Amino acid sequence: MRAPTLEELAHGHDPAADPFRVLAALRAEGPVHRVHIPGSGNAWLVVTREAARAALSDPRLRNDIRHSATWETDGGHAIGRNMLQSDPPHHTRLRRLVAGRFAPGRIAALRPGIGTVARRLLDRLPDTGHADLVSGYALPLPVTVICDLLGVPVADRAAFHTWSNELVMPTGAETAGAAAAALTGYLTELIAEKAGAPDGSLLADLTRNAEDGTAPEELLGMAFLLLVAGHETTVNLISATVHSLLTHPRQLALLRADPDLAGAAVEESLRFNSPVHSSAFRFAAEPMELAGTRVAAGDAVLVSLAAASRDPLAFPDPDRFDITRRPQGHLAFGHGAHHCLGAPLARAEGVIALRLLLERHPGLALAAAPETLVWRSSTLLRGLTALPVRLDGAAHRP
Repeated sequence: MRAPTLEELAHGHDPAADPFRVLAALRAEGPVHRVHIPGSGNAWLVVTREAARAALSDPRLRNDIRHSATWETDGGHAIGRNMLQSDPPHHTRLRRLVAGRFAPGRIAALRPGIGTVARRLLDRLPDTGHADLVSGYALPLPVTVICDLLGVPVADRAAFHTWSNELVMPTGAETAGAAAAALTGYLTELIAEKAGAPDGSLLADLTRNAEDGTAPEELLGMAFLLLVAGHETTVNLISATVHSLLTHPRQLALLRADPDLAGAAVEESLRFNSPVHSSAFRFAAEPMELAGTRVAAGDAVLVSLAAASRDPLAFPDPDRFDITRRPQGHLAFGHGAHHCLGAPLARAEGVIALRLLLERHPGLALAAAPETLVWRSSTLLRGLTALPVRLDGAAHRP
């Protein structure tokens, strides 16, 4: 029997524009609910922070789709075998290959370069007038950073983002399949190129690991995951943080008065906006109980990071955006073995992007009514399609 979708449970309210209302209603009724995910089938949705942390660290819930009771094929959209689709010990081995590159110390060394990219993008925006902050700033900044890190040629980056965006927020099965095929072909050629002419990039380093037992499909999956996860989520983080500040004038005033609050603003935005809306699907490897709910072997489980990070038992007045909150324990980067490897990089990009933007444009303001903005969402992600702003580069003019 098909369970209701979140759209149906929202009773006419658009959950893409504001998913937190329906998630709060579900959370008030209990920690786990049966829902239908279009294109994927029924799943157990976890909506409280306590149950979410338990689910994300429960070894009986596996990321490998082959534990699903309904699994037959990957649907044609999977690209290689990556960390997100793997469980220990395979996940542990794959993560170890790249963990050092994303350690806090290595990310600290990248900060000057991130700042250079951000300033260059700000230089391209007009000093005054209107601009779309997503296409002009929030998108190209993380795309440039992750592509530089992995060694993706500049000329290929626009096409790469188009394929990536279609895969994480698909507009249809046919277009997603075409994007997967195109990206698979491109990454296969790029990996071969790096193997033949090492250039010091992370992708070139990974090709050397192929000689140490990393299978070709694992190398392909790693390249795909790092490139896609390395920018799609950060685009949403930067744009949603600016949006929240511009729609909460008192919070923006606090940040303008004390730019050192940029880190706190990004952290609160991670909790409040949840750029990664839910975990990847987990599958019960055996019959189990999850927060009092019986889950059959092979059942799919989806952890709502957005709902968990607005749980009032963990965060008082959770629907209030407050950059002085210090929201310890939010689940924006997940929890457990699959805690986001790129969290230090995302935080660094978010803080640098925010500080430099407000430094350059102290009078930054929305150029559209908040209710007219369009939010694009998928099972995993949620973000603005565009963020029209009015620029005031008073700090940049001589």
